[in-house]
Amino acid sequence: MTAILRAIVGRVVDALRDLTPIVLVIAFFQIVVLQQPFPNLGDTLVGLVCVLLGLALFIHGLESGLFPLGEAIAQAFTRKSSLVALLSFAFCLGFGTTVAEPALIAIAAKAAEVVALAGHIENDVSVRDAYALNLRLVVAASVGTAVVIGVIRILKGWPIHVMIISGYLIVTALTFFSPPEIIGIAYDSGGVTTSTITVPLLTALGVGLATSIKGRNPMLDGFGLIAFACLAPIIFILAYNMVA
Repeated sequence: MTAILRAIVGRVVDALRDLTPIVLVIAFFQIVVLQQPFPNLGDTLVGLVCVLLGLALFIHGLESGLFPLGEAIAQAFTRKSSLVALLSFAFCLGFGTTVAEPALIAIAAKAAEVVALAGHIENDVSVRDAYALNLRLVVAASVGTAVVIGVIRILKGWPIHVMIISGYLIVTALTFFSPPEIIGIAYDSGGVTTSTITVPLLTALGVGLATSIKGRNPMLDGFGLIAFACLAPIIFILAYNMVA
């Protein structure tokens, strides 16, 4: 228990160091440039403490729990030598982590609201909710597919730069034929998928898989799943809205 508390205190100190520049910038512009007092200073301080503790606990949880778990699962699947099971797990992991991303939930709801106001769908609560859910499912399916492709790349040793360049060529081509209103949403969807839940698990999966496969370098082959997870939603959303 003492070791855990010591580790958490260390994370709090690290988080404080990381947040200090942001706090100083905001305080400088609020006090010196705008020359205005902080609105709801008490709530701001409480929120800052919550962010500090939350960030410290989150980082500690990643390093002590999620990273080892993801690597252990990847290595276990490799030892079983079941490609179907490994790819199924990769898809489910990408789908499950993405559909639960808070950032994706927020942007899907906002996208549904904007699309309804633009007159592309009926401005009704149930219709907006259905549109937001479909958007989340499409993005989640795209990330699941991207993780499968990334795992196959690690297994086969394919060059990542060729695959990423090819993907962005597809994105560029689809952009010219997509409805202008959806292009921004599609591009943002690629960013919000790689957030607090998805990134640590996919990184652990890639590194664990590359570590357990003979001839693979974890530094060269273990990373890259996040790049696919950023790229695939753009392609899927553009294609989905062209069809829809």
